[in-house]
Amino acid sequence: MSERARSLPATRSTTTRSMTTRSMTTRSMTTRSMTTRDRVFNQLCRFATVGVANTLLSYAFYTGLVAARVPYPVAGGAGFAAGALNGYILNRRWTFACSDSAKARARYLVVQFGGLGATTALLWLVVTLGATGRLLGYALTIPIVTLATFSVNRSWTFADPRVAG
Repeated sequence: MSERARSLPATRSTTTRSMTTRSMTTRSMTTRSMTTRDRVFNQLCRFATVGVANTLLSYAFYTGLVAARVPYPVAGGAGFAAGALNGYILNRRWTFACSDSAKARARYLVVQFGGLGATTALLWLVVTLGATGRLLGYALTIPIVTLATFSVNRSWTFADPRVAG
């Protein structure tokens, strides 16, 4: 047997081991990615659940205040504030499992005041310029502002590990 023939099986074995190692590394990276993907998906589902709870709560506040003849922009702001408080508690504890901190509260307030301004401005635009009713106008603003505030809270308010305690 030639020297080349004797070394050929060793080369194949080394190549096979190398390919197996690469395959295992790829599988392990895929598993890690899926774990991260699953975690993000679970957070998204929890965000959505909290969003539904916030929406129901804020809409109940809003309709109750409108029925009590509170001006609709004020009722919209109060409804949004009720949903925001509920959202901080549920997202902090359940969605992100973060400890309470002054930094998280301050960031959350910044995001929510931005959301409050957006809600009030969109509500005014939709009702005044869109010629829709006050209740329908508020219902139309909810998905836009909710998606925007959830995105910012996920990427900023609760993203800093130092915020988690």
